[in-house]
Amino acid sequence: EKCAKKFDLEPNMRLRTEVLGATWDDVSQLWTIETTNGTWTAQILVGALGPFSEPSVPQLPGLEKFNGTVFHSTTWDHEHNLAGEKIAVIGTGASAVQFIPKIQQIAKELTVFQRTPTWILPHPDRPLGKRTKCLFRRFPVTQRLARRGFNLTQESLVPGFVYEPRLARILGVIGRAHLRHQVKDRTLRKKLTPTFAFGCKRPTFSSTYYPALAQPNVNVVSEGIHEVTERGIVTQDGVEHAFDTIIFGTGFRMSDHPGYELLAGRDGRTLSQTWDGDLRAYLGTTISNFPNFFVILGPNSVIYTSQVVTIESQVGYIMAALKAMDDRGLASIEVTAEAQDEFIARVDKRLKGSVWNSGGCSSYYVNEKGRNVAFWPGFAFTFVRKMKAIDLADYVTRTEGQV
Repeated sequence: EKCAKKFDLEPNMRLRTEVLGATWDDVSQLWTIETTNGTWTAQILVGALGPFSEPSVPQLPGLEKFNGTVFHSTTWDHEHNLAGEKIAVIGTGASAVQFIPKIQQIAKELTVFQRTPTWILPHPDRPLGKRTKCLFRRFPVTQRLARRGFNLTQESLVPGFVYEPRLARILGVIGRAHLRHQVKDRTLRKKLTPTFAFGCKRPTFSSTYYPALAQPNVNVVSEGIHEVTERGIVTQDGVEHAFDTIIFGTGFRMSDHPGYELLAGRDGRTLSQTWDGDLRAYLGTTISNFPNFFVILGPNSVIYTSQVVTIESQVGYIMAALKAMDDRGLASIEVTAEAQDEFIARVDKRLKGSVWNSGGCSSYYVNEKGRNVAFWPGFAFTFVRKMKAIDLADYVTRTEGQV
């Protein structure tokens, strides 16, 4: 709210407005956006849908019969009191790693259903002391140097993830040492030890997750789920576990985001139909057959430092595109299929031997067709540099009224 007021954004914002559909008109070269608060037209449309915004809930047999409370971590039921309950958590990804230590403290019994163990490293965040804050305040260059140091540390991981996975084995050693230090029970430790290469799935930082799982009121179950009953969950070994509440920590709809069904491009097909589960874009930002459309955090735009860097670079690219359109009097631009295909081919080639593609796991990074649709194949600074300017030679450009 403070930011919106400072930059006088409020007059241009339409809150509590749901987009029902957006269609490109190739004659007027405009987007028509249908919303719950009327119809809008726009020359430029930016899809900032958020890849981690739509919860993925597995279709478990019998789930509708369960008499207790059910919710996904993304749509947390804050009105429901978990204190003293028997709770089931399905999933052990980044979300579950964050909330399990909290609810363990108030649950009567907590059962964690784990399909695949997660690599966990000690959490690096620490409170800043008064002296450090004073130093940063008096000498801002020290804060910039610290930030640069953090960025370089993250960038140093890229060779081990993208080019030579063996270089990342030291992180696996740290992860196993962290597990041994925090979990003394050998049986539990074996359940929690990943069998795939570090980095293949999203690793997580936590210093409280393992201790929470080691508490006497927690049970980690590795058997698959057979069905949900009125009382609880039946696992593949035939055992029924009774619960008051089931919480899903099962991630997000990455390749089938419902927002993709709302956007119809130049040929009339929606983004969902165009991609058919195989997300493709040029520089993770523009898509063939979708003129004047830019997507934030699109396929193959993820870098291994911070997605804030990705977003800021993409916004800069969009601004460069708008300036180029103004300078040349263009009504629309559309990335060519050739440029997009060439980019995808380069990405696929460079990611083929990456830890995400060859690390021995199944993750949302790689789709059912075996393509890594998430990562940029290199360092963050190469992405930032690539996004500083737009090459209109990769685009079909049209002026107003041009067919």
